[in-house]
Amino acid sequence: MTSPFSGPRGLSLLAALALTLSLPAHAVGRLADVQVTDRDSGASLPVHYHRGEYWVAGQPGARYAISVRNRLGERLLAVPSVDGVNVLSGETAAWDQTGYVFYAHQPYQITGWRKSSSEVAAFEFSSVADSYAGRTGRPLHVGVIGVALFRERLPEPVALAPTPAPFERREQGADASGALRHAPPAPSAPAPAARSGAAESQSAPSAADSLARAPSFAPQGLPAPAAKLGTAHGARETSVVSHTSFARLQAQPNEVIRIRYDSRDNLVAAGVIREPVAYPRQPSPNAFPQSGRASYVPDPPVY
Repeated sequence: MTSPFSGPRGLSLLAALALTLSLPAHAVGRLADVQVTDRDSGASLPVHYHRGEYWVAGQPGARYAISVRNRLGERLLAVPSVDGVNVLSGETAAWDQTGYVFYAHQPYQITGWRKSSSEVAAFEFSSVADSYAGRTGRPLHVGVIGVALFRERLPEPVALAPTPAPFERREQGADASGALRHAPPAPSAPAPAARSGAAESQSAPSAADSLARAPSFAPQGLPAPAAKLGTAHGARETSVVSHTSFARLQAQPNEVIRIRYDSRDNLVAAGVIREPVAYPRQPSPNAFPQSGRASYVPDPPVY
């Protein structure tokens, strides 16, 4: 049976669920603004840039969302992954998988692992062992959020025929999964060249072996002071989407956004977050230390 998330289709987000996001200037991305939002406080997690990578600090047990706002005046396809797993299908993530379709300038919050067209399991920061990737035997890429962005290939303009035949304007039917295509089909074009390096193929390690070899972020040989964070498969929540079609402009993404995350203690230990050094408070020097003293004879010392 064909999966409802297979093929080049995406999910069109219902306008009623689109959230107006207040994005700071340091939101990551060129085609879209992407940031990580604490769902309990509504605040955007500060983004720290360190050695060519973006980082955010998560709090164990906290719910979070991947906030995306399309910056273009056209539709955009976003293929999101968390810990190396596609958040819509649960597959080990690859660029050519299903994603969300955003309309022009549309904001939205991706709040969890999609369970159906009306429900998700919330994203929650957790230990690697409790993360969804860890529990499914794939912990080697825990600690990273990815969004691959694709621009749309629009149909080429066609000269209007004087008397078009009815079948030339007929809507295409449902695809193999039964999801209606609401947009006209893309014009025929040469098949894109084979992808090179788009996804690695490797044998899946056992869960126990993978967890034992899951890396802790500790560059420069410094041990991480706390357990590495992952993303758990949290409580079920309502999140409604609908199916649509989307023809990608090219086989590879027009932009790939990558945001890594870990606990604040680990990021401080690694030098990603620089905290001011707390020095002991010293008394302020006095320019005239002998001034203001009593001018009378002091009492003698007590024996």
